[in-house]
Amino acid sequence: MLPDIVTFWHGPMDALRQTCLRSQVAVGHKVTVYSFDPIPGLPDGVGNAEAEAVLPHSFSEKLRPPQPDGSWRDWTILQFSDFFRMKLMAQRAGPNDARLWLDADVLLLKPVEIDPAKPYFAWERPRQLGNSALYLPPNDPIVRAFEELMAQDDLTPNWLALRHRLTFAMRRLRGKSNRLSDIRIAIYGPASLTALARREDELQHALPKQSFYAVHAEPKLFFEPSDFSRYLNDPEIIGLHISPKGRGKDAPIPGSLYAWATEKFGM
Repeated sequence: MLPDIVTFWHGPMDALRQTCLRSQVAVGHKVTVYSFDPIPGLPDGVGNAEAEAVLPHSFSEKLRPPQPDGSWRDWTILQFSDFFRMKLMAQRAGPNDARLWLDADVLLLKPVEIDPAKPYFAWERPRQLGNSALYLPPNDPIVRAFEELMAQDDLTPNWLALRHRLTFAMRRLRGKSNRLSDIRIAIYGPASLTALARREDELQHALPKQSFYAVHAEPKLFFEPSDFSRYLNDPEIIGLHISPKGRGKDAPIPGSLYAWATEKFGM
């Protein structure tokens, strides 16, 4: 089936993400962006829904205290979104209400079809899944594990890897931090998804890296001029998760994959 696409965004949205959202609409998906405040300039066909109804803003305080002005600091946005996508997986009304999470910087080249009874994710790198493209059935054990975790005050997973437990213990001994969320930006994201998928014997469902992460680790492949035809013609590639690394506000350079995407999915 062709699922609805959902994501979360906090703050202003740059041209790169707008282009990616347009691509998701263009290939036939219904797309909804959840946020705490209205997002100006959303592309035509993209809905905007209230995030508070899914995961309260106050949950962010479990990750770390806000800045004096109330704004989020450091990694809060990214880690909050790791929990937010799991809440969306859990809150569906039924099997025909399947919603696929895509990060706002996933450029879709073709529609995404899923089996609502099976998990949907892909390898981001060797031995680690990505969570930028994610679907889980509402009764999936990974979803239940996150629901149990979110009920905790200290947000310490029972699936935490030994190396992360040791890192956390050393930070506490040195008085650096008592929050697990401070030890690694992706502690609740790909690292947790991979550990849980391994524990629950769900790695068998993982798609190849090429499915979504062909250019993920090398933003120059997207932002700089190149022969990008191999990405457009590769039947394994469904979409491209872009890791902007600060280049999301840059103007497209002629001859780049970004320039092609802007022309194809532009306003």
